[in-house]
Formats: sequence, structure tokens, C-alpha cells
Amino acid sequence: MSKIALVDDDRNILTSVSMALEEEGYEVLTYSDGSEALHALTKEEPDLAVLDIKMPRMDGLELLTHLRKKTEMPVIFLTSKDDEVDELTGLRLGADDYIKKPFSQRLLIERIRTLLRRSEIMRAGGIRPNGSDDVLQRGDLVLDPSRHMCSWKGQHVNLTVTEFLLIQALAKHPGHVKNRDQLIDAAYGEHIYVDDRTIDSHIKRLRKKFRETDKEFKEIETLYGVGYRYRDSATVAG
Repeated sequence: MSKIALVDDDRNILTSVSMALEEEGYEVLTYSDGSEALHALTKEEPDLAVLDIKMPRMDGLELLTHLRKKTEMPVIFLTSKDDEVDELTGLRLGADDYIKKPFSQRLLIERIRTLLRRSEIMRAGGIRPNGSDDVLQRGDLVLDPSRHMCSWKGQHVNLTVTEFLLIQALAKHPGHVKNRDQLIDAAYGEHIYVDDRTIDSHIKRLRKKFRETDKEFKEIETLYGVGYRYRDSATVAG
């Protein structure tokens, strides 16, 4: 049974969403305050967290900042329809997805299932493209799906499940351009709608994490209006 943390200061949302999730077979931990949630979740880590952005005392952005120092568990933000800046900030802080209020409970459950499924596959032995579970190495980059491990020049890089799947999709075919739809499919699965800005924000966070290890990291290239690619070192060298 997967354990979901639901953090929102709206009691109606806590009650209705937790009931819907429990009907789907999830164990639900509910918190109406970010500070309370932080204290509890650092002691008992759930499989996924759903965080409201607008909360008193400690909002969802601050809560995520603290959580990301300790865990890479999947996180979904709940935002109001006018919170575009906060949505992008949340993604750059390490959220995997966001859903606007008012929202369909069925949509939230589907997003939760998608992220949990990806997370469980990674923990169970990694994504196996073409039946292979081999470690992927591209120059200084090493990806080990079976252990959800990523390193650059021998230094470990902590990645969320979404970030790992994105760098894996790009690095599998260096020099090949992946458009945003292809990256959405790689990170979230087919038939899941995610705003293009979500992918852009994840890519920015990926670059930031690698550049914290190596300021000269330039392997993820942007082709404006087209998509992204992992730099083909053989082509650059030639």
C-alpha cells in the first residue's frame, strides 16, 4: 500500500481528497500546516506528497525546499489558477508536477498513479529500454537505473524520478533532438497532458544540479522552438 502525504490548509480538500485516495487503496497522511507536515515527514517519509502552495506559517514552496534537502520523493503541487509564477518556482525547486485548483479528483489520482508507477519501476530495477538494464555511460555521465544513481565526473548527482527519466531519455541518443512531447512521454508516460513549461523547468533544474558539480557542464543543449538534446561528444570532438 503506497503512502500519500496530503498537505493543505483547506479542511474540505483534506477530507474529500483523502477519502478518494483511500477508496483507491492508498494510505493517506493529512496535514493542515506546512510546519506540522515538515516535522512529521522528516520522521516518516511517504511514497509521494501533495502540497498546497498557499498555506499560513510555512507555505508549500518553503516546505518543498526543506524536504528536498532530505528526500527526492515525488511531489505534486496544488495551485490556484492565478499562480503561474509559483508553479514555475515550485518546479524549479524540485516538484514533479502541479495541478490547478479547482481540480478533478480523478485527474489528481491519475497523476499520482503515474508518478508512483515510475518511482516503483525505478526502485524495482530501473527502466529497461529494449529489454536492457545496463548502466548507461556517456563520457563523464553515468546512469544506473537499477539503483537510481546518477554521477558526473565521479560525483553523485541527486535527481528526482522525473529528472532521472529526462536525462536518461536525452542521454540514450546523444545528438538526437527530443521535442517536449517526447520528453513528456519519457517522464510521465503516454496520454498524460503536462504543460510545456513543466519540461522546461525540469531541464533548468537538471542543468543547475549538474552545474553545482561542474560549472562547465554544457551537455544538455536547447534548440529553440524544437526541443532539447544531449550533446554528442564525438561530433563536438570532430
